[in-house]
Amino acid sequence: MSQLTIYTETDRHPTEVLTDGAEIGRRLGAIGVRFERWDAAHALIDSASQDDIIAAYQTQVDGLMQEYAFKSVDVVSLNPNHPDKTALRAKFLDEHTHSDFEVRFFVDGQGLFYIHTGGKVYGVLCEKGDLISVPANTPHWFDMGENPHFKCIRLFTTPEGWVAQYTGDTIASGYPQFGMQFC
Repeated sequence: MSQLTIYTETDRHPTEVLTDGAEIGRRLGAIGVRFERWDAAHALIDSASQDDIIAAYQTQVDGLMQEYAFKSVDVVSLNPNHPDKTALRAKFLDEHTHSDFEVRFFVDGQGLFYIHTGGKVYGVLCEKGDLISVPANTPHWFDMGENPHFKCIRLFTTPEGWVAQYTGDTIASGYPQFGMQFC
């Protein structure tokens, strides 16, 4: 179940926990983060190709590409057997920003985004069917867990794709990691 947990940046105890998708979308929308639930145009098999996955969500993907002038779309997938899972997880766990949106649609699996803005930290547990779009220059981090399982559609406005600018803030180390409190 998708979940939004809200903290103050100075207190690691949740002030609110929300599970209603519409309310999660409303609360995140108030800080400029887009959160939606998408349904596939048709069922997908586990071994579906990147093209098959994108085709199943083509209407929604095309809408975002037009709205934000995205130039490319791809699918990223990680599973518990990936040989570089520990290094990949570490890459995303420190607070960072991007000069571009970070857009992820969860075709399958789960992941935990933290967004740090306005004196608060928003923990967003995303699952199959969830779209999250973190605006450019918004401090955040992502935890895929020790044994990642997700398949996501990603959209980019630049050919470089995902480029992080780390903030140097150690705030991320003080919040629950994926699998500890979430999932």
